[in-house]
Amino acid sequence: MADETEIEEDGPKKKSNKPLIIGLVMALAGGGGGFFAVQSGMLFGAHEEAETDSHTEVAPMPDVVFVPMEPLIINLGSGTKNQYLRFRAQLEVAGAFETEVTTLLPRVMDILNGYLRAVDVHDLEDPSGLIRLRAQMLRRIQIVTGEGRVKDLLIMEFVLN
Repeated sequence: MADETEIEEDGPKKKSNKPLIIGLVMALAGGGGGFFAVQSGMLFGAHEEAETDSHTEVAPMPDVVFVPMEPLIINLGSGTKNQYLRFRAQLEVAGAFETEVTTLLPRVMDILNGYLRAVDVHDLEDPSGLIRLRAQMLRRIQIVTGEGRVKDLLIMEFVLN
């Protein structure tokens, strides 16, 4: 009988749940601490930025006027797959110079018409070429209208047919 009692005591023992409980408590404490740190703004400073942004004043819009230009249709010639270019744009002008630039629009149209006819068709078909063309056209427009009057050239339509 003494042997039977010893066998029962030496048999498989129950594992302790103590590490599992400690791990669960540590995970909950870490999650709660992380939530508090982010919510209070200790990490990332989200609330401080949001509060300062809501109280800042917005700068007024600059005095800008957009002067529309008549559409240009340019014949590209018969040696290409595209025969025509349809071009329409607007000029970004300071409000004080709107009437002066509007008066010079026929000259601007003439400059653009001549420039677009002289450009190689491959430059017109190149997708990245539009950026270079826009810069060249803007520079020519600024020379015709005078420095500081035209701020930018906005291309509204650039279609090859």
